[in-house]
Amino acid sequence: MPADGDAVAEGSRETGGLLRRHGLKFLLLFVGVLLPMWGFMELADEVHEAEVIPFDEPILLFAQDIARDGYTRVFLFFSEIGYAKGVVPVDIGLVLVLLAFKRWRDGLFVAVATGGSALLNLATKRLFARDRPSLWESIAPEATYSFPSGHAMGSMTLAAVLVLLAWPTRARWWVIAAMAVFVQMVGLSRVYLGVHYPSDILAGWAAASVWVVGVYLVMYHRPRFGRSDRR
Repeated sequence: MPADGDAVAEGSRETGGLLRRHGLKFLLLFVGVLLPMWGFMELADEVHEAEVIPFDEPILLFAQDIARDGYTRVFLFFSEIGYAKGVVPVDIGLVLVLLAFKRWRDGLFVAVATGGSALLNLATKRLFARDRPSLWESIAPEATYSFPSGHAMGSMTLAAVLVLLAWPTRARWWVIAAMAVFVQMVGLSRVYLGVHYPSDILAGWAAASVWVVGVYLVMYHRPRFGRSDRR
């Protein structure tokens, strides 16, 4: 019996040590990959089967009901900076800055994460070929397919990249707070303007999270959240 007790104690110590060493990695894997992947697959299945997603139309109609000139100006601004006029230039600039400081791995991480996300979005849009909402005529119409949202994917990709890069520093909480506001406002702007279903936004966020965290885990293997020198 004492031998059995020693074995149990030793197993408990090993398990505790494993969780202490890799707990954050496991959490990142679950929150950044497994949970979003499940959400994306659920939404993708509904879109593939051409099923009506219950919350899509009511939220769009609510957005139309609250439309005001002041809201419109704000959401147009976030829609514009949410991709081509904001996110894309920042993506490119971030890669160039990191390479200029010889942070080769970080620069490659950002390039693969952001570039891959854009390609993934284009491919998925063609795969699902979901039409844009047509409940009213948008003041900022789009001609491409709807699912998943490119703005949602682009903004979430940038946000996830910045949070992961900033995590070893004291600025991480400021980055998280700023990106939480930015990502949500970009997503809301696309619904408010009537060019995306809410499910498009959720799918874009989920797909971006899976991709960025996956790239991060592949490139860094063991995320060293407590160290700032990862050159």
